[in-house]
Amino acid sequence: MAGRAPSPRVRRVRVPSFLAGRCVPSDPGSLLHHPGSRRHTGKMAALLPAEWIKNWEKGGKNEFVQLCRTLSENKSHDNMGFRDIQQALYELAYHVVRGNLKHDQASNVLGDVIEFREDMPSILADVFCILDIETSCLEEKSKRDHFTQLVLACLYLVSDTVLKERLDPETLESLGLIKQSQQFNQKSVKIKTKLFYKQQKFNLLREENEGYAKLIAELGQDLSGNITSDLILENIKSLIGCFNLDPNRVLDIILEVYECRPEYDDFFVPLIESYMYMCEPQTLCHILGFKFKFYQDPSGETPSSLYRVAAVLLQHNLIDLEDLYVHLLPGDNAIIEEHKREIVEAKQIVRKLTMVVLSSEKTEEKEKEKEKEEEKTEKPPDNQKLGLLEALLKIGDWQHAQSIMDQMPPFYATSHKSIAIALCQLVHVTIEPLYRRVGVPKGAKGSPISSLPNKRAPKQADSFEDLRKEVFNMLCYLGPHLSHDPILFAKVVRLGKAFMKEFQSDGSKQEDKEKMEILFSCLLSITDQVLLPSLSLMDCNACMSEELWGMFKTFPYQYRYRLYGQWKNETYNSHPLLVKVKAQTIDRAKYIMKRLTKENVKPSGRQIGKLSHSNPTILFDYILSQIQKYDNLITPVVDSLKYLTSLNYDVLAYCIIEALANPEKERMKHDDTTISSWLQSLASFCGAVFRKYPIELAGLLQYVANQLKAGKSFDLLILKEVVQKMAGIEITEEMTMEQLEAMTGGEQLKAEGGYFGQIRNTKKSSQRLKDALLDHDLALPLCLLMAQQRNGVIFQEGGEKHLKLVGKLYDQCHDTLVQFGGFLASNLSTEDYIKRVPSIDVLCNEFHTPHDAAFFLSRPMYAHHISSKYDELKKAEKGNKQQHKVHKYITSCELVMAPVHDAVISLHLPKVWDDISPQFYATFWSLTMYDLAVPHSSYDREVNKLKVQMKAIDDNQEMPPNKKKKEKERCTALQDKLLEEEKKQLEHVQRVLQRLKLEKDNWLLAKSTKNETITKFLQLCIFPRCIFSAIDAVYCAHFVELVHQQKTPNFSTLLCYDRVFSDIIYTVASCTENEASRYGRFLCCMLETVTRWHSDRVIYEKECGNYPGFLTILRATGFDGGNKADQLDYENFRHVVHKWHYKLTKASVHCLETGEYTHIRNILIVLTKILPWYPKVLNLGQALERRVHKICQEEKEKRPDLYALAMGYSGQLKSRKPFMIPENEFHHKDPPARNAVAATVQNGPGGAGMPTSLTINTVRLEEGTTEETDKLKEKSQGVVKVINKAVNATPKVTTSNGNSASNSKITKEKDDKEKSGKEKDKEKKDKTPAATPEMKALGKDGKDKPKEERANKDDKAREIKEKTPKSDKEKEKVKKEEKASKEEKSKTVVTIIESKSAAEKEREKEPSRERDVAKEMKSKENAKGGEKVPVAGSLKSPVPRSETSESEREQKRRKVDTHSSPSHSSTVKDNLNELKESSAKHYINHTTPTLSKSKEREVDKKDLDKSRERSREREKKDEKDRKDRKRDHSNSDREVPQDSTKRRKEENGTTGSSKHSKSESPSDSPRLNEKEKEKNKSKSSGKEKGDSIKAEKMEKSSSGSKKESRHDKEKPEKKEKRDSTGGKEEKKHHKSSDKHR
Repeated sequence: MAGRAPSPRVRRVRVPSFLAGRCVPSDPGSLLHHPGSRRHTGKMAALLPAEWIKNWEKGGKNEFVQLCRTLSENKSHDNMGFRDIQQALYELAYHVVRGNLKHDQASNVLGDVIEFREDMPSILADVFCILDIETSCLEEKSKRDHFTQLVLACLYLVSDTVLKERLDPETLESLGLIKQSQQFNQKSVKIKTKLFYKQQKFNLLREENEGYAKLIAELGQDLSGNITSDLILENIKSLIGCFNLDPNRVLDIILEVYECRPEYDDFFVPLIESYMYMCEPQTLCHILGFKFKFYQDPSGETPSSLYRVAAVLLQHNLIDLEDLYVHLLPGDNAIIEEHKREIVEAKQIVRKLTMVVLSSEKTEEKEKEKEKEEEKTEKPPDNQKLGLLEALLKIGDWQHAQSIMDQMPPFYATSHKSIAIALCQLVHVTIEPLYRRVGVPKGAKGSPISSLPNKRAPKQADSFEDLRKEVFNMLCYLGPHLSHDPILFAKVVRLGKAFMKEFQSDGSKQEDKEKMEILFSCLLSITDQVLLPSLSLMDCNACMSEELWGMFKTFPYQYRYRLYGQWKNETYNSHPLLVKVKAQTIDRAKYIMKRLTKENVKPSGRQIGKLSHSNPTILFDYILSQIQKYDNLITPVVDSLKYLTSLNYDVLAYCIIEALANPEKERMKHDDTTISSWLQSLASFCGAVFRKYPIELAGLLQYVANQLKAGKSFDLLILKEVVQKMAGIEITEEMTMEQLEAMTGGEQLKAEGGYFGQIRNTKKSSQRLKDALLDHDLALPLCLLMAQQRNGVIFQEGGEKHLKLVGKLYDQCHDTLVQFGGFLASNLSTEDYIKRVPSIDVLCNEFHTPHDAAFFLSRPMYAHHISSKYDELKKAEKGNKQQHKVHKYITSCELVMAPVHDAVISLHLPKVWDDISPQFYATFWSLTMYDLAVPHSSYDREVNKLKVQMKAIDDNQEMPPNKKKKEKERCTALQDKLLEEEKKQLEHVQRVLQRLKLEKDNWLLAKSTKNETITKFLQLCIFPRCIFSAIDAVYCAHFVELVHQQKTPNFSTLLCYDRVFSDIIYTVASCTENEASRYGRFLCCMLETVTRWHSDRVIYEKECGNYPGFLTILRATGFDGGNKADQLDYENFRHVVHKWHYKLTKASVHCLETGEYTHIRNILIVLTKILPWYPKVLNLGQALERRVHKICQEEKEKRPDLYALAMGYSGQLKSRKPFMIPENEFHHKDPPARNAVAATVQNGPGGAGMPTSLTINTVRLEEGTTEETDKLKEKSQGVVKVINKAVNATPKVTTSNGNSASNSKITKEKDDKEKSGKEKDKEKKDKTPAATPEMKALGKDGKDKPKEERANKDDKAREIKEKTPKSDKEKEKVKKEEKASKEEKSKTVVTIIESKSAAEKEREKEPSRERDVAKEMKSKENAKGGEKVPVAGSLKSPVPRSETSESEREQKRRKVDTHSSPSHSSTVKDNLNELKESSAKHYINHTTPTLSKSKEREVDKKDLDKSRERSREREKKDEKDRKDRKRDHSNSDREVPQDSTKRRKEENGTTGSSKHSKSESPSDSPRLNEKEKEKNKSKSSGKEKGDSIKAEKMEKSSSGSKKESRHDKEKPEKKEKRDSTGGKEEKKHHKSSDKHR
């Protein structure tokens, strides 16, 4: 055991060399034995041998005397000699007791020996004493007698007194030295009592005033000389002895003097220490205890000097703390009670502050509070424990101070200011050397603090490790009360800053790193437990807040936010003071917020600033709660936050995130259709505050990213607001066309003219946002998460949510992606962007980013890349020629885009690339509006604005001249920038167009058909992109026009436009609100182009006349440009445009009638967007107006948002009315026809004036289509195949292209048809084509005639039988009658037109009439032989055939449709419905759809008769007129069904189902009109008929398939009914017209 000496028995004694060889005892312990035991040992044998006793008289006596003499003389080992003499005398006496020697002999020899030493009598007395004890124990009486005799004999040698001292009283009595032993005992007790217990020392000063006076003089003298404590101690001892002073009283006086002379620690401490050797250990503690007790009266106050003395004595361990602690008051229990009471009081204060107090109660409460405060002002009893603690801290005795604090509740001790300040002072001293070395800021002098004179004080810190061991512990005891010493607060923070600097620098060893990690966690704890709570208790000290931020900004934001969270949610509950402060802060915040307005922002802002310096978390929590309730507070609050410190801004960011993440708040309103207003308010506040003030964004951005990872997109609202406010990038669907145009220019133009609020000075804030994204690697992850979340919104997050809300969330997600991507594109440097965005195939295949979003992210990268490559090449060769530049640009494009072309291939199935090349796909997706066109008007507009501004500045007399100059300079600089930018863009666009010119030949491969190509183009390019953003919508429209202008091979512009305008229902229905708006913009731009071509023949001829896009031969892949007859002429184009307008009307009315929220909302949005160009035709506009008016009435109470939309549109529509024109002005209608059919046509919707040739061609197309559909049925294996065929089918819709397709097919496949005549016959039987009028009838009657379905089926069955032979007969007749008279031709056309409506109905009644009609038709056609018309005739006769199988075809189509692509599936259905409706309208003419059949028949008959009469009159007119009117007839043909359709719409407000039967593509018919006339001269009409039938069938089936896949949900039964009824009606239509002829 350390510190304890080993036991003597265990000790081994090393024998010195000079004793070697001597006899050493075997047990070394024997050396240490008592001298009396020597006789037992080996070496120390008896000094008195037995021989000497035997021969005592002879020689023994002399020997003994001689021995004693030698022993007495041997002075060298004095002690040993003394013992030997003792032993010799003892042995002699022992022999006497045993009786070996007589007592007189012994007394004689002793008389001789006695003079050898002075102390011999005393030695002898000792020997007698031992023998006395030994013999008294023996039973043998003789030995006792021998002893007594010996003593008596020796009485003359030893004095009585010595014997009386040493021998037993009984022995003394037996010796006769005393009379009675009992008396002797009593006497000795009395003497002892007198000696030891009777006080002869003086305690009171007055008892011995001289002695005490001398003592005080001794202690009070000047101690600066050579006087030491030892010297004084000797004097004190003398004084005590001399004056009989009480030693305890002396000690007390020493302590008193020490109290008065505290500077002489070095003198008094050793003095007391030495003095304590003379006292019992507890004495000093008791004396101090008595001193403390003296001051424990309620009125008493313990002097600080006493505390100090006690502290010093504790520090020097002269007393124990435990011994002294019990003497101090108050008791620990009392302290705990007091602490609890403080907490309760604090809570009461909080309750009072949060209570609503009425004014009457206020005065009473104030009085009560005053009374309580007066009670409190009574002085609390003295707390001696705290006094001692303070003294200990002041002298630096941390160990004892800590143990006292441990006995009390946490922070109880330091809540007393004196103790907190004492502890702060101790910390000051301890950190001094380290602070001087690393903490003092540059240039600051600082006031050095001297160390404590006390050597036992804590060691000063020289390193951060020392700081952890000593100082951090002290700070933890200080807690929030560091607030009492702001200077120390600043020092600690600066040391933290210095440590963080060292911690973040690399290069330290592993061990050091571990130490640093520990230190770092300690620093975080100190921040949490000490620094932040202390800041709360400081009174608005902005400097401390900034100082603390200096350290905080070195922490990662995760640590900071954790600290703020602890501060806000836990710290304030840990201490009564903090509880009060929290309540007062909230109370004050309420006061300020109640009075905050826009007018008093500054004074309120200052108050908010003051309050925020100390308690930001509490203040901001309250402010944010108010903002969530009242969004009109946002602006004043944001403005009033300008007096905050950096730390406060950071805390604000944390509080915002905490408020956003509040799990108790619902993110949706109660109706579950809109995002909660609190979230919207917070997002808006976020954007404003982050823009205006330099707040770190990382936490907020990470929060949004985490929410997206968790599949929650609500919080994208925040990102949207932040990007909008900080970067000035607005996402709004409400942009005007002017703004949109400005957005297609350069950055400067965008900033000037592209946004609603011209957001200036975003440079700094957007830089901050960019840095935050890059530093924390959030740029790309946020983009990818948003892109993925778009679909997540629908399929995961949407779940049970309301469709309206899902749409909103989808839009929000999409808009934010577009906005955020735009921000990255314009703010990231090329290197940053390219480094972060992976290639397109990686984005799509690995990150599963939707293609539109992936290209959106990659697009800026391509642009950056190309421009940097281009710059490189320019520098390499300095050729300034424009050609050189263009060549370099194209080279750089190839270099950059080649890998993209390869990457793109993996995005789609290989079959896709049969029709469009990867190069075309990549080009489409990589370009933007900036590349395609220069917005000159926008540039001019902005430059003019600046000029006006400059003029206004000149005219302004009040503006000071220097400001004028500045403003003018700013405007001039902007103007120059804009002009420079325009020039730069112009050059760029020219280069891009050159590049496209070179590329265009490889764009569209058309390995299948143009149809297929257009489908792929629309499906993969146009539709996904046109709803991506408003600019993309404009881009898509421009791109289509550009591809047309470039004369791109295999691109049918007509098909493309037709498909776009015909298929609108399904695209509209599947859009979200914002997508509908963008889709509307796209349609608007497309309509703008079409309207421009429609408006003027010159423009049309110039821009479309000789372009391959207006070829009507669909199957032709090349473009020779020579055959003018294959081009769609201007007048026919106008018919086509009318048809498109009609289709748009029909789709719109259908959507409005569904009653579906989404349909109605979206179509209203689309209609509002396309208002500048549609409706242009008066009757279409009126139909729409009526339907919208109905919506207004229906939705007023039910769905107010729809009501508002409808009312808005209705108002705008009315204002457009003056610009609408009658139908005959919109496209050329045949006037006679118009008069003839006046009754039926007047109000009918468009489509009536379709030329005959058009209708004929359509029939052909349909035939073709049905053929293909059947094939498809057989092979309906894969989606892709279906899509491709569907695409081929679509051209029907596409007006002229559809016809051209059939024509081309006719020409090319003539030979094939002849060979396989039998097959064709079969086909004709199976797939009878429907002429255009029939199709119209189909479209229009579909809805009206469900009842007649069965009857119609039977009719059709009959008709099929009858018609099949007719086709052969027709062929023969056509050959014979080719040269028939022109008169007949014109008559036929007229009668056809007139009798269409009536004839349709009659057909139902009289299926037998069909043959006659057909014969008549054939004969007329043959008669007209030379006049190109035979086509019409030949095509019209087969019409009945096609009708019969129509319903079957529809059913088959449906089967196929289940697999087909959604993008264009609406065409067929729409056309069918149009036909149904038009025919229905003919015979219903302002009556309800449910007319009885009989009535209908009557009406039909009348119509027929009238039309016959008119036709006879016409025949009498000149033949010249007839020639001129050929085209007009065809027009009137078309007009009748259209007009009737319009009328029908107006009456019933319905538009049938949204199936576009392609038969009515007016474009087809006009195109065919001319072409077929020529072809029919030479070719048999029968063959052509077969071809067109095939084409039509094909197109129908495929387009139908497309449409239906998109809307499989649309009750298939209804479709069947509509189709079948429609078919019947068409048949009727034809029969009647035939008969008429």
